[in-house]
Amino acid sequence: MPLLMILPPALFAGLAGLFLAGMFRDDPDALPSTFIGTQAPALPAVALGTYPTFASDDLANGEVKMVNFFASWCPPCRAEHPALMQLAEEGVAVYGVNKSDPTDTALEFLDELGNPYRAITVDRNGRHAIDWGVVALPETFVLDGDGTVVLKFSGPIHGVMDSIIRPALAEAAKPAEAS
Repeated sequence: MPLLMILPPALFAGLAGLFLAGMFRDDPDALPSTFIGTQAPALPAVALGTYPTFASDDLANGEVKMVNFFASWCPPCRAEHPALMQLAEEGVAVYGVNKSDPTDTALEFLDELGNPYRAITVDRNGRHAIDWGVVALPETFVLDGDGTVVLKFSGPIHGVMDSIIRPALAEAAKPAEAS
């Protein structure tokens, strides 16, 4: 009987300790990614209307770029869109992957808000998003000129432009160190 009285408070204390430790992680918003430092996963070129498209080979074209997974039905995608427009206006190569969206609504989304993407490919069934480790939209990847993933950021980027996105773009632009 005493064990049954001690067990609930002990379990509560253990869980409280885990939650407390989680609050003091370095970056509680960061999701670890196994893709950091590896070649970006494959993407096929699937056109969205008449917009230019791209495939995996285009991601190793020698320039730093961002790959942004988005959808018209995603409210945070709408919220981050002005930040993508700003980066594109500054000359950052932004590539879009439209996920699980009917063509007409994706086109309406871009017609309404503008097109920040240098090229777009479509992931109709979400299979390629899974390959990229996309958890929830929007998700943005920063790639170096060789197509190596430097950053995976989950969520809208408009609140972290100066603290996370711009430093990752600068890091991706650095020449590879000789080994």
